[in-house]
Amino acid sequence: MFWSQDLIDIQQFSGVGEDIYIRLPSSELERHKDKKLIIIIPIVAGLVAILICIFIYWLLMARRKGSKRKVDEVLPLFSFETLANATDQFHDDNMLGKGGFGPVYKGKLADGKEIAVKRLSAASGQGMEEFMNEVVVISKLQHRNLVKLLGCCVEKEEKILVYEYMRNKSLDVFLFDPSHPSQKFLDWKKRFSIIEGIGRGLLYLHRDSILKIIHRDMKPSNVLLDEDWNPKISDFGMARIFGGNQDQANTGRVVGTYGYMAPEYAMEGRFSEKSDVYSFGVLMLEIVSGKKNTSFYNHEWSLSLLGSWKLWNEDNGSAFIDQTIYKAESQGEMVRCIHIALLCVQEFPKDRPTISTVLAMLSREIVDLPVPEQPFLPRSGTVLMLPLPSRAKWESPSINDVTLTMLDGR
Repeated sequence: MFWSQDLIDIQQFSGVGEDIYIRLPSSELERHKDKKLIIIIPIVAGLVAILICIFIYWLLMARRKGSKRKVDEVLPLFSFETLANATDQFHDDNMLGKGGFGPVYKGKLADGKEIAVKRLSAASGQGMEEFMNEVVVISKLQHRNLVKLLGCCVEKEEKILVYEYMRNKSLDVFLFDPSHPSQKFLDWKKRFSIIEGIGRGLLYLHRDSILKIIHRDMKPSNVLLDEDWNPKISDFGMARIFGGNQDQANTGRVVGTYGYMAPEYAMEGRFSEKSDVYSFGVLMLEIVSGKKNTSFYNHEWSLSLLGSWKLWNEDNGSAFIDQTIYKAESQGEMVRCIHIALLCVQEFPKDRPTISTVLAMLSREIVDLPVPEQPFLPRSGTVLMLPLPSRAKWESPSINDVTLTMLDGR
């Protein structure tokens, strides 16, 4: 039986009826196949795209949870709401200062405990790497001359560190702000005690802690003072951990503050204990003189490393001392500190003492001191190799006597 017209009212039965076989031209079959492919391919492609998106989202969430879990393992976690309430919603009136990481606020918890809250700024150029570095490093360290980390907050895009509150803020306020009402309290006895305290903190980082830490950003603003004027080293976002018998390391990314960086670190990216010693030497000179180091040749010789060396070499070190703290009976100790600081800022790392030797010199366990050479200063035409983008914080521009050349890759 042959049927040549359109098929209508066709029904399918499972148990009764006869099979019907329909012959179609091949053109009809291929067109039907193409229609199937047109439907199947977009559906499969869509499903694959959705699965990829789900996987990427899961991976990102797993990493975020992993970071949060890692933080939770080493530190107590604060909620963002708790810290916002403690700082009056991060009000400007509670801001203590602003560093490379971001602003720092004074806060008070519900139980009355005062805290310092450091909130990562989106414009800081720092991120999870520096945040986790500080969390991991400082959570493993306990010393009376290191600031204590109380906890942190990791919620959405917020990254916040919570420290013990230092009532007397940072050392730079008392050294470089003549209008500060409390500057007169920083007499020579307190300054010498601060020098020794910073030295003990560095000794702990370099030799006595379970980790060997190179700070890489020693400067007055990273030294906090408690109510008894005890110094506490802070800001470990740039710190690096050395393993085993490692003495030095290299980096293609120079970070830190210009004026405090050792020459081998600023120009070649090499850092070690001796690069921290260099920074400590600059810090000592600033504490004695009460003025910021300019690093370059300066018309006011007394404000530079070279100026301190020239005055000391001419047996006129007393002219370098901050006159607000100068006392004849302390002159010998002050000049000796200048001498020790000049040994710390020698050009080559091998010529600088270790921090343990520096402390022995300060306590007079070592009485006779070697004669320091002229400190290294970049001459005109010196090129500082600082790979960009760099987060080194430049504090002193070059002056007419010197050319500072920055190389920027295309």
